[in-house]
Amino acid sequence: MENTSLLALSAPLFVLLVVIEMVYYRLHSDETASGYGLRDTAASFAVGAGAAVVDVLYKTIAVAVFIGLHELTPLRVEVTWLTFPLILLAQDFCYYWMHREHHTVRILWASHVVHHSSTRYNFSTSVRQPWTGLTSQLFYIPLALAGVPPWAILLCGAVNMLTQFWLHTDRIGRLPRIIERTINTPSAHRVHHASQGGYLDRNFGGILMVWDRMFGTWAEETERPRYGLTKNIDTHNPLRIVSHEYAAIGRDLARATRWRDRARHLLGRPGWQPVPTSEQVDPVPGPRR
Repeated sequence: MENTSLLALSAPLFVLLVVIEMVYYRLHSDETASGYGLRDTAASFAVGAGAAVVDVLYKTIAVAVFIGLHELTPLRVEVTWLTFPLILLAQDFCYYWMHREHHTVRILWASHVVHHSSTRYNFSTSVRQPWTGLTSQLFYIPLALAGVPPWAILLCGAVNMLTQFWLHTDRIGRLPRIIERTINTPSAHRVHHASQGGYLDRNFGGILMVWDRMFGTWAEETERPRYGLTKNIDTHNPLRIVSHEYAAIGRDLARATRWRDRARHLLGRPGWQPVPTSEQVDPVPGPRR
């Protein structure tokens, strides 16, 4: 599959860039930067390796669904040098909503939380990906129904992911304002990975920041981010990293006494808990546990 092979071919370059950034940190120490930690980096690579293996399985399932839907729809999009940028633009739009919903629906957040679980922010953080990423593919179904060939959907997904690797660093400062407001940058993505309240649920775009500006989720980097979760899990065990939120959901479901509470534990905002009154409200500001 195009995107799996493209990402696999890029792996040696990713490792090389991680090594270069590690050396840079050693030569230019900065107490205010998150830097690298041996156990944290090892955990990121272990989680990333597991994700690469299961990625083959869920991409196989996704492409089978996309092929079936593509055969059912009468629409057809021919992939040319002129149409491919438009397909990539549409894929990035779907990515924005996929990413946003994975922060605001708890059962989806249980998958995506893996990527936010490190309290450090460097190139190795980018490979810390979930092992349950099949839910992400649901948001690209509209592309298949619009007649986009399945291979093009997967290829655009790979391009989108590749463009995000360089975002995971605090060694690149803010870029000119027009760039920061148009495309995703390390500064914009640092905001997305921050855990302080004013930065939560911001900057969901993959390639472009225009979606966040259109839908009111864009935020500028104004103070140094604190990385990780609002309540960090304090573990380097890959199995716990990829499963801790699912385990928390299981405990909440076991304690729940009403079906509507069980539904909220699954489909409500991350962190929602029933309150001892007749009215139940979402926590403020929201998403990260």
